Amino acid sequence: MDSDRPSTDTPDHDPPRGLGDDFRRFADFVPQMMWRSDDQGRALHHNERWLQFTGRPLEEELGDGWRRGLHPDDFERHAKVVAEAFKAREPFSVEFRLRRHDGAYRWLLDTARPLTEDGRFTGYLGSCFDITDRKNAEDHAESALVEKETLLAEIYHRVRNNLQVMVSLIGLYGRAAPEPCRGSFDALGQRVRAIALVQQHLHEAPHIASIDLRDYLHRLASGLGQLRRAGRISVTVDGSGTSVVEPRTANALGMIVAEVVAECLDATTDAVTCSVSITIIAGFGEPVRLSIVSGHGEAAAAGRPGVPKLGPRLIAAYAAQAEIAVSGDATRAHPLSLQLPEARTPG
Repeated sequence: MDSDRPSTDTPDHDPPRGLGDDFRRFADFVPQMMWRSDDQGRALHHNERWLQFTGRPLEEELGDGWRRGLHPDDFERHAKVVAEAFKAREPFSVEFRLRRHDGAYRWLLDTARPLTEDGRFTGYLGSCFDITDRKNAEDHAESALVEKETLLAEIYHRVRNNLQVMVSLIGLYGRAAPEPCRGSFDALGQRVRAIALVQQHLHEAPHIASIDLRDYLHRLASGLGQLRRAGRISVTVDGSGTSVVEPRTANALGMIVAEVVAECLDATTDAVTCSVSITIIAGFGEPVRLSIVSGHGEAAAAGRPGVPKLGPRLIAAYAAQAEIAVSGDATRAHPLSLQLPEARTPG
């Protein structure tokens, strides 16, 4: 509490009925705001700490008088919570704003428990903590998150526009290139389109700062299935559990999955169906792992004439960017195994 609060010396008055001097002395000794009500919800007592906060004499706070200090926007909500608790004779907690002696409204957390005497309900005893700093911090964090997501959305739109230009340029150069080189241009264009798709699904995540891994992979799998050779690309996501990952981890995983699909497409003819299965292994208290198998991983290992075999190097590079441990080659004999880093905690 602030040290510049005005004095709350009050005229002599009779103690509230039903409250002894021992309780009053105890309540005034407690270094937090405290109140006591009767069985109808009317205030019987507010301790000295409360009176120092409001700057009002006890007589004006008794009964329903203290409610004049409630913030207008919190009045009905507070009354509803308290009425429901009184009806059920249950403990309650409620947050509300109360006008301080200097006219400023402060957020309080009010926690109260019902009192009984010889089995008879006699009212409530409650205490209040000033949580204004916490509420301000929450508001600041929410505002910062909105600003972050707005910035990420702007970056996404710029990246998407640049990628569209790159796809057009690659297509122009590919059509003008000698026949033996066109396969490489097609493969490059495929990968740039995959990058754009990954960015799109990152942007469309409900919470771009913390992405649900299973939901993201399901949406990405659906998009990759229509990217090229529609109807002949199957990407499935199975396994137990899920996890929330950072954007950089989700981005790297998306690029790795897209590269596995691209490798399968590069290694097979248009009549062949490429199937890729992703298994999430998210045990409690353990690092999240993924196992990826390409149905035509063996064919992809052989490669196609005219298309550089860069998949393993690209996958290793994507994994390194997000500190993902990687092994295997996506074949049935040696599935591509990915172990995700632990989520970072603010320092």
